[in-house]
Amino acid sequence: MTRKFIGDQILIATHNAGKLEEMAELFAPFGVRVVGAAEMELAEPEETETTFVGNARIKAVAAVKATGLPALADDSGIEVEALDGAPGVYTADWSETPNGRDFVMAMTKTHNLLEEKNAPHPRRARFCATLVMAWPDGHEEIFEGTVDGSLVWPMRGSVGHGYDPIFQPDGYDRTFAELSHDEKNKISHRADAFAKLTSACFD
Repeated sequence: MTRKFIGDQILIATHNAGKLEEMAELFAPFGVRVVGAAEMELAEPEETETTFVGNARIKAVAAVKATGLPALADDSGIEVEALDGAPGVYTADWSETPNGRDFVMAMTKTHNLLEEKNAPHPRRARFCATLVMAWPDGHEEIFEGTVDGSLVWPMRGSVGHGYDPIFQPDGYDRTFAELSHDEKNKISHRADAFAKLTSACFD
């Protein structure tokens, strides 16, 4: 039995400003105020699992324990077919530098690996998002979303975050980074998972 969310504020267990902004836009029609982990001064838990759901659960449960509030966490990444699904769960790790995340470096690494393998075009990929909604009493709801597309090079567009500049969703001639927030929020992996979440817990 899925549980309905009651309340007017939800804690999003992320320190990623782009992801928080995307969530705030998605939640706006439901009259729910979004508060982020950074605003609550929460530590970032170590993501030690090898699945999207495992890492999302770590973040959601840590946020609930720290605040006593229901929390929503997501773990997402891009799976590249010719790289056997990499970077997948390690998408953010590929961007890590001593000075923070550098997704231009990560996208370049991905492109270079595809070139080394002489991977045929179209270079198929999909974005995956898993949402875990956790309550203080231990109840959890899990929702998964995906969007399929191909990788392009060079990078295109300046909207969005992460791998958006090289991901062209099926049915479009523009990358995620060339779509408006509204366009992307209708078709993204996170929007897919979010639609399942709202249908179960908010409608």
